[in-house]
Amino acid sequence: MQRPLFSLAAIAAAVSLGATPLQAQEPVTVSSKIDTEGSVLGELIVQRLEAGGVEVEERLQLGATSIVREALLAGEIDLYPEYTGNGAFFFDMTGSDVWHDAQAAYETVRERDAENGLTWLAPAAANNTWAISVRGELARDHDLTTLEDLATYLAEGETFKLAASAEFVESEQALPAFQEAYGFELADDQLLVLSGGNTASTMRAAAQQTSGVNAAMTYGTDGGLKTLDLVVLEDTLGVQPIYQPAPVVRSEVLEAWPEIDDLLAPLFAALDLDTLQRLNGEVAVNGRPPADVAADFLSQLKE
Repeated sequence: MQRPLFSLAAIAAAVSLGATPLQAQEPVTVSSKIDTEGSVLGELIVQRLEAGGVEVEERLQLGATSIVREALLAGEIDLYPEYTGNGAFFFDMTGSDVWHDAQAAYETVRERDAENGLTWLAPAAANNTWAISVRGELARDHDLTTLEDLATYLAEGETFKLAASAEFVESEQALPAFQEAYGFELADDQLLVLSGGNTASTMRAAAQQTSGVNAAMTYGTDGGLKTLDLVVLEDTLGVQPIYQPAPVVRSEVLEAWPEIDDLLAPLFAALDLDTLQRLNGEVAVNGRPPADVAADFLSQLKE
């Protein structure tokens, strides 16, 4: 998942461009972000809408958050999957606690974006936020399912070493926030800080036990988690903002194609954490085309 990197001025400029009034039943331009999960969610949306009789024009994997968001605001695209937690950046609300509550976060972005002529449809249950994941054998041997369990484990002096990026270790919103909330503190020798580290490298370090690593900085829906047998520890105290994926559509497009809501609601309801991890893994780890992964999943989707 990508966090947005753009200014409010850029958003305002995009809005000022305006959009040509939608002609009834024009094709719906569906887009997505450039990462793996964007490709999977985009294909799921495209195929689901097409199967439901909605005419679709594809512009998948258009770019990073700033590009896709601004394209939507400008009316250059009509629909794409976004994350509720990114509303903190869209509306200059990074200091608000609202993003730590799933329902409140969704209601906030829905209400705020309604003023921009956008409608947020029902989100998935999956939460693609910063997380700490441990090797599966460690989780099973010591009954680790939550960060509270990890705090108890650490208090008992058990072996632990976390692979993470410098940003995760140093950012007040990441590891320091976890440590403060759950009452533990990792020593220097319990950290493997990877320069420029991303989740692919931190997960690999945990899987291969590089330098004794048995845990990794990850995102909640990373595609390699299942394959590498890494277990996401639940953030029971809600330290991290909630990043649930949801379809965001221009309101006038939804008026022209009201069936979009009914078609996408059961799809996103089926995307829990384990499911999205598995679908992402099919693409990121097994190398399958996102279109094939989406088609297989949709063929088994129960209404």
